[in-house]
Amino acid sequence: MKQKKKEEASESIKQEEVREVIVERQTGFNYFEVIIIMVISILFGFLVGNVIHFVAEEKGQEKVPQELEELVTTYEDIKENYYEKVDQEALLNAAIAGMIGYLDDPYSSYLDVASSEDFNRKVDGEYVGIGTSIGYQNNQIILMEVNKEGPAYKAGLKVGDVIVEIDGKDVTQMKFSEASELMKGEEGEVLQLTIVRNHEKKEYHIKRSKIEMQSVSSKTYENKKIGYLKIDIFAANTKKQFESELKKLEKEKIHSLIIDVRDNPGGHLTQASEILSMFLTKKQVMYQLDVKGKKEKVYALNNEKRTYPVVVLVNKNSASASEILASAFQEAYQATLIGTQTYGKGTVQKSISLKDGATVKFTTEKWYTSKGKWINEIGMEPNKVVEENQAFLESSKEEDDTQLQEAISILKKE
Repeated sequence: MKQKKKEEASESIKQEEVREVIVERQTGFNYFEVIIIMVISILFGFLVGNVIHFVAEEKGQEKVPQELEELVTTYEDIKENYYEKVDQEALLNAAIAGMIGYLDDPYSSYLDVASSEDFNRKVDGEYVGIGTSIGYQNNQIILMEVNKEGPAYKAGLKVGDVIVEIDGKDVTQMKFSEASELMKGEEGEVLQLTIVRNHEKKEYHIKRSKIEMQSVSSKTYENKKIGYLKIDIFAANTKKQFESELKKLEKEKIHSLIIDVRDNPGGHLTQASEILSMFLTKKQVMYQLDVKGKKEKVYALNNEKRTYPVVVLVNKNSASASEILASAFQEAYQATLIGTQTYGKGTVQKSISLKDGATVKFTTEKWYTSKGKWINEIGMEPNKVVEENQAFLESSKEEDDTQLQEAISILKKE
């Protein structure tokens, strides 16, 4: 059963790489992290030239630690003697990926440059571009999304526009990956797009800019008495957006709040901590961290306490930072959890960006709920189990959302 759960977790990660907690702490690296970083640093040192060897000779020291000699010797031997030309950077990345692959953990992984860009875009909460998402449909490259806050929307581009040229290059016979690369560029650079709409060709010149991705949305119910906040992911700017939307709701004099983290895969642990600190006091434990058997209680960061009733909506895809948030609300704030059993990810990962743009992620800690429960491969149990309505999954109509309607019903009585 445990092996099956692990396989399911591995497959889930392939489908959604961001399902993890990212640590941003100031307590320094533990021994294992230091070893990993040291290995990576040494390998990249050899890539740019035998600098380490030169320094070692000058100081009369060994070139590398003894336990790494075979690794470095193998790398040098392949680089010098393999019968075909070797991409040194790719060879190093393969070595790093091999080390990560050795770890018996579905959440430790190596992301190539393309996967890293997508991952970072999600968790950073912003990116440089024109505010569009392209796709391949009917042998054509089309605009699938146009962000209303982005320069493409302001320039007049629309969903469904067919892209035929990018910066003067014909993309009608081009691979999608090649066209996608042409869309990328630096902030301030102008992108030239030629599109076809209703059989009419149009040309646009759009300056790339930094675009913030919205991860929090809000609304009210029951004559503005019940506030509702949906958190899609814990990106680097989620707390700022959450605070802004919450204050808007509080200005409307809400007397209770629904926080929806259904289908939220996780993200930055610090963002979940800062959101929790808006509801708890410094004397209250948000969660606990375990490094090699040593537990540490993590308390709320300030005394910005709120007292109105809160309901948190969860489902099987609420994972990682979402589970940390939900568990703290349930145990420390006495909020009501409604929905289904959560995903069950009780570990914390650290990310290291490599020089070529790839990313290494590996598990550094376990996390426990404020009361000391480890929910790994188990998940959080809602106070009230309400299954998702198939009609809602098909229609997306709020009246068919049984979990939301149950939350509203409970808060109406408060």
